[in-house]
Order: sequence, then C-alpha cells, then structure tokens
Amino acid sequence: MTAQLDAGRSNQKRRTRTAIVGAARELITTGADVTMPAIARTALVSEATAYRYFPDLPSLISEALAGSWPSPAEALRPVAGSSDPVVRVSYACEFLLRGILARQGAVRAMIAATVTRPETAKTRPGIRFGLIDQALEPLKGTLGATDPDALTQLERDLAVVVSAEALFSLTDLCGLTPDEAVASAVHTARTLTEAAVRATGGE
Repeated sequence: MTAQLDAGRSNQKRRTRTAIVGAARELITTGADVTMPAIARTALVSEATAYRYFPDLPSLISEALAGSWPSPAEALRPVAGSSDPVVRVSYACEFLLRGILARQGAVRAMIAATVTRPETAKTRPGIRFGLIDQALEPLKGTLGATDPDALTQLERDLAVVVSAEALFSLTDLCGLTPDEAVASAVHTARTLTEAAVRATGGE
C-alpha cells in the first residue's frame, strides 16, 4: 500500500513538473511575457508550487527552451552539402539569431534574471547547441590542424557575435530593426570566418 502511495505521489509530481514546463513552452511559443506568475496560471498551479519545482525563473526557462531547438544536423541541412565554412557559418548565425528573436520574451527574461541574480547565469540556455562547431567543420582539418588555438578563438568570437546580448544591443541601443541587427551580426560573423579561411591559405 505504501509503495502504491509513493508511486502515485511520484507520478503526480512528474505530471505537475511536466505541466509547468509545458506552460513555459507555450508562453515562449506564443511570444507572451514569460514570468513565473504567468507560467503558474497557464499550468493551473499556484506560484508557490511552480517555485517548489523550479527555484528560479532561469532554471525553468532553460528547461523549457531545451527541447525547442533542433539538432545541429537538422538545423544545418540546407547547407549540409557545402564545404565552404563562410557559407555554413553565415547560415548558422542567421538561424541562431532568428531563433533568439522568435523566443526573445523568454531570452530577455533570462537575461534580466541573471543580471539581478548573477549566480543563476549558469542556468542560461546554450543557444548555440553545437551549431557553430558543426558549421566550422570544414576548418577543423585546416586551421584546426595548423593552429588549433586560432580555431578555438574563432569559435569564441562567433559565440559572442550570435549572443542574445549582442543582438539586443543592436536593436535596443543602436536602434536597428531586427532584420538590420541580424544582417549586421551575420556580416561580422562572415568577416571573422573569411579572415580565418585566409589564414589557412584559402581564397
């Protein structure tokens, strides 16, 4: 009997957790404000219950976003046949930046939370999900073989270029439209990659 009660409680906890994450995903998808009260209302639970399962908003958003990005291979399918790292990186960066814009309510909430509570920064979702690394695959046998440190630095530079903070700086502080901001960031990523290709003796 005790085992059955424990199993029932465990199932209920799992269902509640799933409902909370699902509510967060629903709000993210619709572009609504992503706050803990809004998530709790959508999940039909109290705010206190939501916080019992997730200690802070970043951890909840991170989990909700985790399943919303495709695999790198799927994301890069349109350029899978290309061995040109410039083409691949340009596509990957635009894909990531458009994804940030589509989920910006959640991403902005994450940034705001990590600014006020720096200790939660580690729960911020990794928007790259390996896409930049996959896009740079053609350079691994050239620049990666001759100067691995330079390839690592390029990866870091590209990660900065496609960060949410960089994108929102272009829109909020520089006054660019979303399309202009994406074009600017992609241009920077393309320029960085072209420089890396030249360093390998490429055209």
